[in-house]
Amino acid sequence: MTKRALKRVAREGAFDAGQFGDDSKIRRLPVGSGWSPLGGQQEDRDQGYLKTIKPKSEGQKALMEAIDNKNLVMALGPAGTGKTYLAIAKAVEALEAGKVGRIVLSRPAVEAGESIGYLPGDMEDKLAPYLRPLYDALSDRLSMKRVRALIAEGLIEIAPVGYMRGRTLNNAFVVIDEAQNCTYGQLKMLLTRLGWHSTMVVTGDPNQTDLLPTLSGLADISEKLEAVGNISVIRLEDRDIVRHPLVAEMLGVI
Repeated sequence: MTKRALKRVAREGAFDAGQFGDDSKIRRLPVGSGWSPLGGQQEDRDQGYLKTIKPKSEGQKALMEAIDNKNLVMALGPAGTGKTYLAIAKAVEALEAGKVGRIVLSRPAVEAGESIGYLPGDMEDKLAPYLRPLYDALSDRLSMKRVRALIAEGLIEIAPVGYMRGRTLNNAFVVIDEAQNCTYGQLKMLLTRLGWHSTMVVTGDPNQTDLLPTLSGLADISEKLEAVGNISVIRLEDRDIVRHPLVAEMLGVI
């Protein structure tokens, strides 16, 4: 900084001119003075990454209300109705509010009609392509840095269906995604993992299974559970699709 600039800064009061003596080697920046881009409103600024979600259809509204009031919810509907997104958003909301101690996300490792062959790496590397949609939904609600930190702390756990047997999930928000790719036996096993002070949301589209039609157990088990009063089965329809409008039009003809 030139002498002229130093004199101007000292005259305008941004710095203490005494700190610029001949023997000074360290110059202390002022605290609490000078211009701020926040206009002095730092305390009121909300820097949280979490966004408030609102339902965009009557079906989504019913789903969100069911998650708030029931411990077990099954969300069935076509692609683009926000089943997975709303479930994970509610899970993050519950974790942030301290209502649950952890989030458990599970998904069957089933390929969509084609084999991608051998995958290198350890177990996490092999499962990463199948669990990627869950990471995408989480990163939209939280920053990826926060997601990694929560996973490292064990507050968020992402696991395939095959690793859920024998567990009791207490004080947790459990999301079972792509449940149409689970057999009847797998779904029965997953549903009975529910522990105390926990909420479980099962999402899937019975019409888009990657298993043989006779193997998928989502449609059968949802029909049986509809008779249970403490379980809510929400059936979303084409009018609840919030993805590109062409998605709803295509699903109406194919």
